[in-house]
Amino acid sequence: TPTTASPWQRARVGDRVEYAFSAHRGRPGGQRVAGPPGPGTAVAGHVALEVVAVQAPWAWLTVTFTDDQGKPLSHPRLSQNRVLPMRMEETQPWKAEHRGQRSAEQTTAAGRSWDAQRYLHDSRPSDGPLQNRLYASKPGPLYLTHGLLDASTTLSGFGASGSQQLTLVSFRQGTDAGGTLPALERPWGPGTWFDVRQDISGTPSVRRVCMGAERGFLLRKDLTGPTGDAPCADFQEAEATPVEEALLALVSEAVSLPQQWPPVTAGTAPSRRETLTVAQHSIPAVVFETPLGEGAERRVQVASYAADPWGAALHGLADEARFGTLSDGIFRAPLKGKRVAEDSGTLADWGAWVKDGGK
Repeated sequence: TPTTASPWQRARVGDRVEYAFSAHRGRPGGQRVAGPPGPGTAVAGHVALEVVAVQAPWAWLTVTFTDDQGKPLSHPRLSQNRVLPMRMEETQPWKAEHRGQRSAEQTTAAGRSWDAQRYLHDSRPSDGPLQNRLYASKPGPLYLTHGLLDASTTLSGFGASGSQQLTLVSFRQGTDAGGTLPALERPWGPGTWFDVRQDISGTPSVRRVCMGAERGFLLRKDLTGPTGDAPCADFQEAEATPVEEALLALVSEAVSLPQQWPPVTAGTAPSRRETLTVAQHSIPAVVFETPLGEGAERRVQVASYAADPWGAALHGLADEARFGTLSDGIFRAPLKGKRVAEDSGTLADWGAWVKDGGK
């Protein structure tokens, strides 16, 4: 079926949108500590999406987080630019589900007036969040993010406190320059795949995660028993997330997880440094051991993280795997004799399926 006309088909080098972002979390609920509540965590700055190359059927974007002065952020999740190849055609129709009460309004953002649609979804009565989204009725120059003007989520219930927000600050339309294809060294995810080898109660399997992007949606699909010749053959029935929601989620994760790297609980000492071999990659890693249980049924959890999540050893690896555990296993640890592995998951391989400029 022919795909409908889309501003993505007219993407040009230099097309750009920039948002101010902020996120904060209160101290987790349920912590009974003497004295006044301590500070939560917060992060703020700007995020820009920009088309840096167009080579049909792909537009290549960079995703850049900075502080309000345009300097790099120190937070490990937000300190580096990411590359995002976006297919300008769609292989199947993807739709954003806007939940909640819809209302029309006129608003001013980035120095211009917009006809807009607001979607308000209030789940606070059932201990859920309040979600507020404001979109331009016609995305126009904001097509990179479906016309998003403002998005905020306020947490509520079960001791949760905090929020995250994106607000449009500027946009720019590009020129017909060719641009230079960026290397997929630090991909956000789309254009790449990774394999996780799992062993659950003695049953081994390999799960492949394939990541793509089409017309403003990030796609993710899990496969089992992958084949090597076409690592990610199609994205039928993939999970699709609008790019603006994925940005909001990234900002949210940055404040929901520990601020230091590796993301381990305070007071857990690194037991050792090791080099992990994953396919042809040698990765400097930090290994942590956490005892679980006592007595005859003692177990230990052994988890390893990349020593430098942005290091050259991880070039080409999607964010999701870069900031997770490289390996994580539970072992029975008898007082005498060897440890016995029970359940484990290990990064086994990764690569790019968008090659030669995305053909």
